[in-house]
Amino acid sequence: MIAGEFDITGAAGPTRLFEYLTPDALSHGYVFIGPAGAGKKTFARRLAQSLLCTTPKPGLLGYCGHCSACAQVASGTHPDLYLAEGQVKIGERDGAGFHGEDATARDLVRQLSLHSYAGGKRIFILGDVEFTHEAANALLKFFEEPPPGVLLLLTTTSATRLLPTVRSRLVEVTFAPLSDAERASLRARGLLADDAEDTSRDAAVAWFYATVTGGEADAAAWATRATLSEGLDVVKTLTRDWLARRLSPDAPLLEPDQAQRLDALPPRDPALIVRALAAIGEAERIAHSNVSPALVADLARMALIARA
Repeated sequence: MIAGEFDITGAAGPTRLFEYLTPDALSHGYVFIGPAGAGKKTFARRLAQSLLCTTPKPGLLGYCGHCSACAQVASGTHPDLYLAEGQVKIGERDGAGFHGEDATARDLVRQLSLHSYAGGKRIFILGDVEFTHEAANALLKFFEEPPPGVLLLLTTTSATRLLPTVRSRLVEVTFAPLSDAERASLRARGLLADDAEDTSRDAAVAWFYATVTGGEADAAAWATRATLSEGLDVVKTLTRDWLARRLSPDAPLLEPDQAQRLDALPPRDPALIVRALAAIGEAERIAHSNVSPALVADLARMALIARA
């Protein structure tokens, strides 16, 4: 029996996309793009389990949850499923490992060069991924023409965090932001994929409104090495929506649940918001360097409070 496990909040569009595909019609690589907590990594893991499950099924999605492959996926021991988080560097290590937060491009190249242990697909999930220029260059050949049977699944909160040379070789799939009601429901049921990400997102939202209204704004809860990129992405999205609302009261928003709060903000010259948006983009670039997260957040704060 195949489990109906694709009622992932925020992933209705991606689910419909993959429901119409067959294993033979899959691209060699996808990048799932959407805000923190939107279900990107959950979807990637369930898609991987669907492809590795040995129980026959009529479509691409779904898995039994009982076969040996499903048991290995659940325990994190499937030999053809590789998972890593965060930045991929070129690497100098000689080890054969790949799982965890210290994966390198050399690890990935080594693993991509191997054959499937189980005789099926080999799936690589790179969560919240970023590549150094050196690592991206080392991997371009594999992104363009990976070995047969390999599927690459990348997730990111913003497509701009990936180099154009990487993006151009992958199919982009967008995940919609969760509404406040959806987030509250998931949190109440203990189903939110990453509570730390959820907390940092809420902190970034609160910081944004406190900053632009002249209140006390403490970035400590979201401006950390682990959550800085996600926090800046939230701040940039809200700033973009603020600008859109200033230009047109009926403008569609990336965060529609924030419409009432955005409309209640004090008037601001749209030109100043445009400048703030550009400055936050620069802060995102600086965030990938060794500059402290607190200083990066302060750069965004000064941009948002500027009056000239």
